[in-house]
Amino acid sequence: QVQLVESGGGLVQAGGSLRLSCAASSFTFSRYAMGWFRQAPGKEREFVAAMSWSGSSTNYADSVKGRFTISRDNTKNTVYLQMDSLKPEDTAVYSCARGIFSGSTSSNSRLYDYWGQGTQVTVSS
Repeated sequence: QVQLVESGGGLVQAGGSLRLSCAASSFTFSRYAMGWFRQAPGKEREFVAAMSWSGSSTNYADSVKGRFTISRDNTKNTVYLQMDSLKPEDTAVYSCARGIFSGSTSSNSRLYDYWGQGTQVTVSS
């Protein structure tokens, strides 16, 4: 059964950094694009970043561009989200997801078929 398990969330002050990890299992990780999404209380889930299967293509939400970096290690079946210069508005539950198209870096959540349970990121002002 496909599993995605996030880790690395926590409480950080504004301007700080966190690195999220998403460990994948029970599928051939290197064949799939991966994405990160987030959902704040009372808000809809929103796209954060995505990377193609090879890592050659990335896509970022405008709100995180220049501050967040998505990466992957196909030898470890893990995708990462490095978050720098964090702001209070980045507070949310962050989830990773598997893309249904290997080369796609779509921001459309309907193009992702498996999701992790999420990890809480809280940025204090």
